[in-house]
Amino acid sequence: MSLRLELKAIFALGLGLCLSLSAALAAEPAAKAVCPALLQHNVLRLQDEKPQSLCQYSGKVLLVVNTASYCGFTPQYKDLEALHAKYADKGLVVLGFPSNDFAQEKTTNKEIADFCENTFGVKFPMFTKTAVTGADASSLYKQLAELTGKKPSWNFFKYLVGRDGKVVDTYGSMTNPSSRNVVSAIEKSLAAAPLN
Repeated sequence: MSLRLELKAIFALGLGLCLSLSAALAAEPAAKAVCPALLQHNVLRLQDEKPQSLCQYSGKVLLVVNTASYCGFTPQYKDLEALHAKYADKGLVVLGFPSNDFAQEKTTNKEIADFCENTFGVKFPMFTKTAVTGADASSLYKQLAELTGKKPSWNFFKYLVGRDGKVVDTYGSMTNPSSRNVVSAIEKSLAAAPLN
């Protein structure tokens, strides 16, 4: 092969690599843009307090719930876990945020994690103890309240979020996660086309 052909081959290879790199870099901001504003929050996982980006749930249907260990509604953990088990493979994620805003939560995150796992076999994602109301509310809960005009008035208040990151509906503590209204709204949201 002549030197001229070798140089052309090297040039073509280099040009191809540059174009590939340019395409990858151009796609990176687009990929980040897919994460809806509502999910652009970092939270700490309950079990080990490691930071988690809620963007990992982009394109999923979310049921966001503030929980407590010593509440009359605490048995809803069982129904939340049943929803998670039944619909996770279709795109549902239940997100649990333990809160002591209503003075019914355990002291430490470890105690909460042990309680959830040992008492109700909770497998859905749980996060560290979180303020959900008032001036100290987490940024996620402030945003949910702003978008809906509703903030949790008690434990086990639920926000249903569609695949597009928009709130579909809210449900008070008295509404069981297994109720017809909640399940129907979840199924309808799951039927929506996933985001690309």
